[in-house]
Amino acid sequence: MTTETENPVIPPPALQTPIIDEKLVNPITTYTLIVISVIIYVLQAGTQGLFGYDIPALLGMKINQNIIDGQLWRLITPMFLHGSLVHIGFNMYALVVIGSGLERRFGHWRFLLLYVLGSFAGNVFSFLLSPNPSLGASTSIFALLGAEMVFFFQNREMFGKGARRALQNVITVAAVNFLIGLSPGIDNWGHLGGLMGGLIFTWFGGPKLSLEGGFSYLSVVDERTSTDQLIGAGLVFIFFGALAALKITGLGPF
Repeated sequence: MTTETENPVIPPPALQTPIIDEKLVNPITTYTLIVISVIIYVLQAGTQGLFGYDIPALLGMKINQNIIDGQLWRLITPMFLHGSLVHIGFNMYALVVIGSGLERRFGHWRFLLLYVLGSFAGNVFSFLLSPNPSLGASTSIFALLGAEMVFFFQNREMFGKGARRALQNVITVAAVNFLIGLSPGIDNWGHLGGLMGGLIFTWFGGPKLSLEGGFSYLSVVDERTSTDQLIGAGLVFIFFGALAALKITGLGPF
């Protein structure tokens, strides 16, 4: 009688989902910008109530003639000024919703640079194409929308179908807000300039993500360097700065 010894069947190893480590930062800059904006709005309301004049707005809002006279800070400072409680409430809500997610991936300083450049680009466009005084953070908010568009487009392979949904959502939000901006008293030129500033900066200096590591552990890394960020910022500053200079000197068609 013979005995056959069967070889044991060794099951294949279970597929292991790799751990993906994406180092995200807390949106400290976003909340700091909100606090600063609220404090300045309180000062606006206080000076209006005490003296009958909104002193911060008079000193910092976009007024074309003052910019021509050399008060160039007015191309940036309007981002901290607001005309009503509804105005600041809407903009700060948008900053929380859009800005907190962006800052987690952009990092504190790159996000702050994007926000300031958005204000600069938007106010330059308003300076060129609108004679009306203006104020508000919406120039920077539209820069965040532009940055989000570019971010999900350039990283569409990383996010898969989620990138397409995110892009559709951002484009819809921007289009709706541009339609709202057709109402009297809203500076759509500033919105367009801010959007352009965010698009340009992020195209050259925004995060470009890739995966590094082994089978079980992957790390998300940003291929962009600080030099790339400076290039993106420089392009926005030079382009919009040149447009502003043409108007201030009277050499341009504006």
